[in-house]
Amino acid sequence: MNPMQTHMPATASNAATLDAIAYAVGQSAIGKILAARSAIGVCAILIGSDADALEQDLADRIPGKVLVEDKGALHDDLAAIARFIETPGAGLDLPFDIRHGTPFQQRVWEVLRAIPCGATITYTALARRLGQPYGARAVATACAANAIALGIPCHRVVRADGTLSGYRWGIERKRALLDKEAAI
Repeated sequence: MNPMQTHMPATASNAATLDAIAYAVGQSAIGKILAARSAIGVCAILIGSDADALEQDLADRIPGKVLVEDKGALHDDLAAIARFIETPGAGLDLPFDIRHGTPFQQRVWEVLRAIPCGATITYTALARRLGQPYGARAVATACAANAIALGIPCHRVVRADGTLSGYRWGIERKRALLDKEAAI
């Protein structure tokens, strides 16, 4: 972990008094999930197979913050995320903190949040929606920078031919999420 960051167990009350990010790791149908929350809202939902790797990913994505493990404070968030993975039609109604991105990334992420469950969009079509008809590669880069998996549904973005392409959390997980959404 970065020497500028601290990893410590704590309670929600002292997480709130520090400029801290509270986080916890749970289990879902597609692997381990890490949820992290700032004072504004959920700032990360990370998916993987190894809790330590998820914690390191969080530290790398949100440098300079104190990371506080707090399973109690994140219990409901983890439960909501696991429910969403199982029944995506129910939605994921959590407040999000998307400040950890460039203005362009934030615009991409806002458009992604408007893509309905069960639908997909191509990188090119998404770029066009943003008024950047030649910006498919920039859109792909913004998707890769997304730290709020599922909440900002970059898994709904596909290649122009409809095939699945790179997904930070793994193509198998992307396919599983899209298959579950298509079944609604």
